[in-house]
Amino acid sequence: MFMVTQVGSWPRSRELLRALRDKQHGRLTRAEFEAVADREVQRCVALQVEAGVDVVVDGEHRRDNFYSFITDKLDGTRLMSLAEMLDTVEDKAAFEEMLQTLDVPASSIRNPTCVGKLARREPLAVDELRFVQQLTDKPVKVTLPGPYLLTRSMWVGAFSKAGYADKTELGDDIVRILREELVELRDAGAAFVQFDEPVLTEIVMGEECDRRTFM
Repeated sequence: MFMVTQVGSWPRSRELLRALRDKQHGRLTRAEFEAVADREVQRCVALQVEAGVDVVVDGEHRRDNFYSFITDKLDGTRLMSLAEMLDTVEDKAAFEEMLQTLDVPASSIRNPTCVGKLARREPLAVDELRFVQQLTDKPVKVTLPGPYLLTRSMWVGAFSKAGYADKTELGDDIVRILREELVELRDAGAAFVQFDEPVLTEIVMGEECDRRTFM
């Protein structure tokens, strides 16, 4: 009666987490990492098929998190730790309060930051889709970060003004890039494309929605 799917991400094995760290530190080539990720995606899809899931996902195994992976795909971005941003944010007190709320070291969270004009160097998820399509005849869902999340998180004025006058101009380019990706995913046969917008809850539930957001 109801189609069954999964939200998007799956738990990662120790082998995959180790491979991801090694790739980030230059100890593993991209091709070597992809070989490890291929095995994890194969296992993830096989488990979904065995469970009778109607619409499968790849588990986001190739991504360090659900939105910072775009730095591997887009020109004009740089993956920066929150510690690197501390001296550049507009409201340092609010930023430090946010770090206390997160209760993690500022050096451990890395954010995709806009540092120039954005342009797709390669598709965001089309290759991921095509790999899963080789593993099953079931419909495939692709998950992507939404434009509101990306605009809020990627805008750090001290760096982003090198490419854009303000967040609105940045947001226009992000929407354009996501639309281009959506069209390519559609043409490649994606059954569903899910845009994740978790910070939209702050608009609905919070009194202010213009403060800094990092996931």
